[in-house]
Amino acid sequence: MSEDHEIFTRLDQAQAAALPALEQAGDEAALQAWKTAHLGRSSAVMQAFSQLGQAPKEIRPAIGQRANQVKLALESAFAIRSQAIKEQALQRALQQEKLDVTLPGRPQPRGRMHPESRALETIYTILAEMGFQIFRTPEVETDDYNFSLLNIPAYHPARDMWDTFHTTRPGTLLRTHTSPGQVRAMRQRAPEPIRVALPGMCYRYEQTSARSEIQFNQVELLVVGRNITFGDLKGTLTDLARRIYGDNVRTRLRPSYFPFTEPSGEMDVECFVCGGKGCAVCKNSGWLEILGCGMVHPVVLQNGGYDPSEWSGFAAGMGPERMSMLRYGIEDIRYFWSNDVRFLEQFS
Repeated sequence: MSEDHEIFTRLDQAQAAALPALEQAGDEAALQAWKTAHLGRSSAVMQAFSQLGQAPKEIRPAIGQRANQVKLALESAFAIRSQAIKEQALQRALQQEKLDVTLPGRPQPRGRMHPESRALETIYTILAEMGFQIFRTPEVETDDYNFSLLNIPAYHPARDMWDTFHTTRPGTLLRTHTSPGQVRAMRQRAPEPIRVALPGMCYRYEQTSARSEIQFNQVELLVVGRNITFGDLKGTLTDLARRIYGDNVRTRLRPSYFPFTEPSGEMDVECFVCGGKGCAVCKNSGWLEILGCGMVHPVVLQNGGYDPSEWSGFAAGMGPERMSMLRYGIEDIRYFWSNDVRFLEQFS
């Protein structure tokens, strides 16, 4: 017999030996061992394919056809045997394994509100009790609303106070504060009195640290009416601080500067960690800053559609993250948006 015809003989012998051996495979490991031995690279079937180039041209089609027939027969038998072994394993499991249906089920972890959502919900409830209405404004703003209409014209040095994310569209940016909502609210409500809260996410292109993030929530307050005074501002913010931090909280107002308010100030609450004695949380000052505020600048009133000679108002802006940090003793603002489950699970 020639060497070329021996290929057909080896293929027949390989099929004849493989099929009985397959019936002896009783588990998954034995199946994989059989597959490696009879369908792997070094098996007789696969060797026949690799030797096609050495065979005479006239018998190459016959060798290829026969090798394919054997290969398909073995693969089909392997699939049938594999399914049979899986069914046998399932039947054994059903017969041998026991399930106590009276055992209690495994409890599934339940989601919960994000700490910032809790803080915002608390603030909204308090502000609603104080007569404020929620007024939503866009997060993608124009340069006019974010700066110019707030008494911050182009090249004004105060623009350096806000590190801005500009978009590829000229004159469009991510708002750096919720104050643009002041002009939008006034233009929508003028010439009627206003008492609104402007919540939302703000964005600033700055170095992240334990005290600053590139995104954060703000809640802006705006009140416009006739004969609104600084006393109304102080009384409203003092009442707000007491509703948030308790009736016994002490507050103070300090002078500050914002281009869109005049006069401007910042409100502090007495440090509730040390009781005003001085500690690391309050940097030994005894006070914690909670918001910025001031009387609405006449230019801003005019840009909103109100006559500054007849109308006045006040505005204030607070950061819920800062309030949560003070309330829960959180030392790093980056925890709020890192999605670390270990942090979030603490607020059940």
